[in-house]
Amino acid sequence: MTTADEQAPRPRLGMLRIIALYKLLKVLLLLLAAYGELRLHDAALSAKLATWAQGRPLGLEHAVVTRALTLFSGLSETQIHVMRIATFTYAAVFAIEGIGLWMQKRWAEWLTCIITASLIPLEVWEFAHRPNLGKAVVVIGNAAIVAYLVWHVRAKGRSAARAGPAAPGATGPTAPEERGRRSKRFVK
Repeated sequence: MTTADEQAPRPRLGMLRIIALYKLLKVLLLLLAAYGELRLHDAALSAKLATWAQGRPLGLEHAVVTRALTLFSGLSETQIHVMRIATFTYAAVFAIEGIGLWMQKRWAEWLTCIITASLIPLEVWEFAHRPNLGKAVVVIGNAAIVAYLVWHVRAKGRSAARAGPAAPGATGPTAPEERGRRSKRFVK
């Protein structure tokens, strides 16, 4: 007799796990951004970054650092708190999605579909107003993720419906002990 552990397929790196890694990477980036924002309130660090950027006037880092310092220096305390709350909220949602997808939970597939699809109109609007390659890749990538997850969830639903309640390894009312009770009722 084999145990459930012997019958269970080994987890492999499939599309759901790739999407999960993408979501968890977003969590890491958001947490790094939150940490960077906290560190930018240190005047000494801001001065060091500004000096460093001044030494590279032609580099990409000059524009990025200057833009970040300008953005963060003009924020009020209320705006900073709102930004922190939004950053940590997005990080929490992406973490829930990523962990659920890694564990191959159906609710995580639906949650990711709904949340990612709800953000696509905002991404398209942002791309329409200030187009660049990065924004195009994000819009196309998120649309592909939604399309795949919708297909995946629907395909799983169809296969579960075809298998019916007596699917092998099923739990609940069709478990072997329940089938035995049912057959005794009808044998009278």
